Amino acid sequence: MADRPMLERLVKLNDVWLSRKDVLHGIQKYDVSTKKIRITTDCGEIITVNNSRRSASARSLRNSKYRKVCKHCKLSEERINRFVAKDFYDPGITYVEAPVKKSAPKKVLKKGMTAQTQSAEASPAAVSAESPAIKTEESASMPVNEKKEKFSPSQKKRLEALMVADEIDLNDSNLSDYATLEADLTAQRKAELRDIYANSREHMLAKLERDISAFLISKGFIEIKSSILIPEEYIVRMGIDKDLELSKQVFRTDDGQCLRPMLAPVLYNYLRRFDKILPDPIKIFEIGPCYRKESDGSSHLEEFTMVNFCQMGEGSTRENLVQLLDEFLTYLGIEYKIEGDECMVYGATVDVMHGDMELSSAVVGPVPMDIDWGINKPWIGAGFGLERLLKAKYKFKNIKRGSRSEYYYNGIYTNL
Repeated sequence: MADRPMLERLVKLNDVWLSRKDVLHGIQKYDVSTKKIRITTDCGEIITVNNSRRSASARSLRNSKYRKVCKHCKLSEERINRFVAKDFYDPGITYVEAPVKKSAPKKVLKKGMTAQTQSAEASPAAVSAESPAIKTEESASMPVNEKKEKFSPSQKKRLEALMVADEIDLNDSNLSDYATLEADLTAQRKAELRDIYANSREHMLAKLERDISAFLISKGFIEIKSSILIPEEYIVRMGIDKDLELSKQVFRTDDGQCLRPMLAPVLYNYLRRFDKILPDPIKIFEIGPCYRKESDGSSHLEEFTMVNFCQMGEGSTRENLVQLLDEFLTYLGIEYKIEGDECMVYGATVDVMHGDMELSSAVVGPVPMDIDWGINKPWIGAGFGLERLLKAKYKFKNIKRGSRSEYYYNGIYTNL
């Protein structure tokens, strides 16, 4: 007796492949990786599956049943009979299916009953004498049947993944059946991806970076690029000591450095150094990735892209900051409103909101921490998360659609 053979061995022994629709194909060749098998059939179809003992593919090859033979593979009778007869197994070994453990059904008591009353109800005397009364009580306590959902949870999840935004109300009773709706959405997303490939070929996050750079350069800002790894001491100098929540979100390395959770520390250094070189006012900006151990949610990412722009010196007033924010967001075509708030790092802030989502916390300096960075002039600055800007602009439900991702391209789910 032996355990079930791996799929790789079954493929080698059978020399045929059984599709999900029970169509028998010949195997032209197969390649095995660490966990997968890629099979090329005689008719040119390529299938990649897990190299497993328990998969449906392995189970089908251990059996001998098929519905029909692929007319393009032109299987010989010998190969078909070999699959059916299974005479290639070692006669000294009996291959068995692993037993499936079935748990005994749990005894569930009816609501409001003890084990004794339920046992009494099960007796013939109880059924004949008391069942009408019991039935009446049960009927009174039973909840009214809720309206059956049109789609199962898994179907709903798939449809939501295929929708870019709120294209369809999945609670609409007049919608097509799941198969039709899934096929329509899949076809639409494929067409959109093909159109992008044929025409723009631009990734929305990269394009937004270029658009923001062009806007800020036109306003007199100089672009900088700094290292993603920064000294951990910079975080402390920003007023974030190890007891604060933001400090717990920092990705630290073993050599006293960390992945930057914000762009501000290096911008501070540039302002101090450029103040000795460039004319007043000094305008700088940076766009780049930042990292935080964020809580999971539709508006948070652990890897996200920031733009931070600031001006130091003449004209660094709240009025000029608000005007710059308005020009910036109007240029990007994003609706917003401005609110006042308090921030752990900077104190009083000018918050830019899109509905309930914060797009930016802008600041009018000086602030107390400027002393630690050698800054002694007034300044204004703002930081935006680019993925949030995309979420607001395209009405994405989840910020991941506009992020660096292996699953989404320009908001479109790619598992089609």
